[in-house]
Amino acid sequence: MVTLAHESSFDEAEIFKLYDSVGWDVWTRDVAKVCRALAGSHLVVTARDDDGRLLGLARTVSDDEVICYVQELLVDKEFHGRGIGRRLLEHLMERYAHCRYFMVTTDHESTSEGPANHAFYRRLGMIEHREQGLSAFGLRVRNP
Repeated sequence: MVTLAHESSFDEAEIFKLYDSVGWDVWTRDVAKVCRALAGSHLVVTARDDDGRLLGLARTVSDDEVICYVQELLVDKEFHGRGIGRRLLEHLMERYAHCRYFMVTTDHESTSEGPANHAFYRRLGMIEHREQGLSAFGLRVRNP
């Protein structure tokens, strides 16, 4: 059984293990920073098994009125395909249903993870900005 919970404090070893399981090397270089980011988020929802093992998490940056930005959604690689990511995202979609914008950024379709990520979000009813007549902008990603 998987239990979802809102959490606000984080164990560095546990967070490292989760992020490392999906190959998020940029994040695992400074796990203390990741834990501070998680603690400073509007909401962090975790998924744990009956033994308390962290299976996944999702975190938001939000004003809780107009916009909710899902900064991260990840599930331990060993548990992919079991509906955990879906449950986490559906929880957030319900929690922030009153917001005008519910946004997520993911890998481009041309990357190795892109096609699976895009298919996952589309199955949950999400569509790309350009399909809504919108655009999103950001500064070029640079390696720290």
